[in-house]
Amino acid sequence: MKLLCVMLCVALACSESSGTPVKRNSPTEMEMATSLEELGGNFEGDIVLSPEQQSAVEYGYTTLIGERYKWPDSIVPFQIDINAFTRVERDNIVSAMREIELVSCVRFVSRTTETDYIMVTGAKDSGCWSFLGHRGGMQTLNLQPDGCMARGTIIHELLHSLGFVHMQSASDRDFYVQINWDAIPTSKASNFNRYSSNIIEDFGIPYDYDSVMHYGSTMFNKGNGEETIVPKRPGVIIGQRVGLSSKDVKRLNYLYSNCF
Repeated sequence: MKLLCVMLCVALACSESSGTPVKRNSPTEMEMATSLEELGGNFEGDIVLSPEQQSAVEYGYTTLIGERYKWPDSIVPFQIDINAFTRVERDNIVSAMREIELVSCVRFVSRTTETDYIMVTGAKDSGCWSFLGHRGGMQTLNLQPDGCMARGTIIHELLHSLGFVHMQSASDRDFYVQINWDAIPTSKASNFNRYSSNIIEDFGIPYDYDSVMHYGSTMFNKGNGEETIVPKRPGVIIGQRVGLSSKDVKRLNYLYSNCF
């Protein structure tokens, strides 16, 4: 019966072809991508790669995501540093996990003796960042309390930990957005690299302006507020951190397709 309910939720969430987030506020109230996603100085700002994944970026001989980085049986043990977060903040983190569970086969479970697990930390002045996919052993997901507590921001980092990268890295992105290279410092230009489909899997699902995994329009600019990513469709808002879009849900269920 539980599996049936999950399937029904997925069907309902995926019925919207436009990619509208499952829960969206009006644009004036919408939580957007935070500059704290840039703070860590990692791959594309907030992704920590393994040496193997780094080689994939440099040489393109394997994919960054896929079966090898899936969590076994779609189960993700986790532990939250209780000293880093208030009770309300801890509840917000767990609530974001439950939102992912509601529309997928993924299950986040409190760690007991598992050796492979996510440790949710709240290091100050460190930003929002995560390891990419299942790595083995303890892997960190950091949510700076004063800036990374928006529901969509937490979901964004959790999806990195499940193995998903940023939307604007997709091989088809140039059909949908224009990168304003003049607004990007040379030292930050690599954050806007486009990767071929043999490195970043799109699961056959079209580009999604509404994805919770999309950069905001001014990410990594020179500090003048200028847009670095310009959508080719007029009036489009990118970088929402409200929640999963319908295409986010489809990708999630493509990679984690089995409910155990």
